[in-house]
Amino acid sequence: MLLQPVILSGGSGSRLWPLSREAYPKQFLPLTSEHTMLQETARRIDGLPAEHPQLAMENRAPIVVCNQAHRFLVAEQFRLMERDLAAIVLEPIGRNTAPALTLAALTATADGADPVLLVMPADHVIANDQGFRAAVADGLQLADDGAVVTFGIVPSKPETGYGYLRQGAGLEQPALNGRAFRLEAFVEKPDVEQAQAYLASGEYLWNSGLFMLKASLWLALIERFRPAMATAVRAALADQRNADNFIHVSSEVFAACPSDSIDYAVMEPLSASKAADDPPLLLLPLDVGWSDVGAWSALWEVRERDEQGNVLDGDAFAHDSRNNLLLAKHRMLAAVGVEDLIVVETADAVLVAHKDHAQDVKAVTQFLSKSKRNEHRDHQRVHRPWGAFSGIDKGARYQVKRLTVKPGHALSLQMHHHRAEHWIVVSGTAKVTCDDQVQLLTENQSTYIPVGARHRLENPGTIPLEIIEVQSGSYLGEDDIVRFEDVYQRTEETS
Repeated sequence: MLLQPVILSGGSGSRLWPLSREAYPKQFLPLTSEHTMLQETARRIDGLPAEHPQLAMENRAPIVVCNQAHRFLVAEQFRLMERDLAAIVLEPIGRNTAPALTLAALTATADGADPVLLVMPADHVIANDQGFRAAVADGLQLADDGAVVTFGIVPSKPETGYGYLRQGAGLEQPALNGRAFRLEAFVEKPDVEQAQAYLASGEYLWNSGLFMLKASLWLALIERFRPAMATAVRAALADQRNADNFIHVSSEVFAACPSDSIDYAVMEPLSASKAADDPPLLLLPLDVGWSDVGAWSALWEVRERDEQGNVLDGDAFAHDSRNNLLLAKHRMLAAVGVEDLIVVETADAVLVAHKDHAQDVKAVTQFLSKSKRNEHRDHQRVHRPWGAFSGIDKGARYQVKRLTVKPGHALSLQMHHHRAEHWIVVSGTAKVTCDDQVQLLTENQSTYIPVGARHRLENPGTIPLEIIEVQSGSYLGEDDIVRFEDVYQRTEETS
């Protein structure tokens, strides 16, 4: 059996602001362990071949489908884990999960193989990894035989924030670790009264967004139910450009692709179909401590709490306080005499919310976006493929940043129309190109980059290069940049 993990990493995590930002969303954050959610997703099926040798399976390296702007974050997180990737497929614009899975299925079958796809969102938490692998082993057998398999979460409460799956008759198969069911229907998010009825009936499970099926079967189903989507994705991928394990698809063609989820595009119409040649649509229950961490209150539920029910993360202190989530990233956070609060402190923003209103945090990011601010998009420390930069100070016609350039990396050869820059080396060695001049600078040395000069900063050393950059000019936005050469293929991008 050939298993192809597919990790869908397209979410923005706006309800976990201010820790999650558009440019650095929740899947790239270590919210529940020392590893990020993306890394935990990749690690989750470790041990599957050893625990289930009867499958005689081959486990391929994952295919990750992500926003084009996040490609270097994905690559870096796998590099830190010293893990291979089959491919990183880039979405130039978000079109929901059905086109993303179609991109992955076409990529998985490009070499003539037809693996079983294990489709996993990158931003879920699963406490019992071994139990999850046992369910995946069941799903692999069923999907290899031609079934469409989805996983339903055994509900612990009458949740109104999830869709539900109604299970039908059971399938007794001795070879399976558990029991599979026919999937009768996908059900929309209910109100509280309906959710309570679902829970009491014992016939409904939460929709996890986890699926298993053969790549060829997915492609056949998307052709059947959403032919325009299938055509658009094939055309976008046919115009692909490959570089450094990244698969770039045609932006113009992909932008014309219809947007829809896996559920709406294929699973719901399949569950409603009565065609004789329909593949079996099966449901495997999961009771493994699952959460999609869709809001701060969900993170409070899955994190370890003290005797008063508080989650304390970072330099946080609680006195006479109960059932709070206190997360401090840059300074001391103290709470006295409060209950059921979410307080999240970052370098440039602080969130205070009642847990009952955790879903409303998205209103903050909508306000920031409409106000043309950038706190919804970037952290104070902004990551780039060459390293990162942090804002230190800003005023009229000036801005101060701290740049960290990784060993062996370089910024693009670029120029600015509206700003000049002063660079001071704090530590490491800098190779500076300014028009026709090239020089090496070391600690405490500095240089000046005039407006309009073609320039590049490189780190030829073996330790990180730390630079203080002082910008001055009439406009200091990140989009005032013209790239002439770039080792990361970003000459068409503005940040």
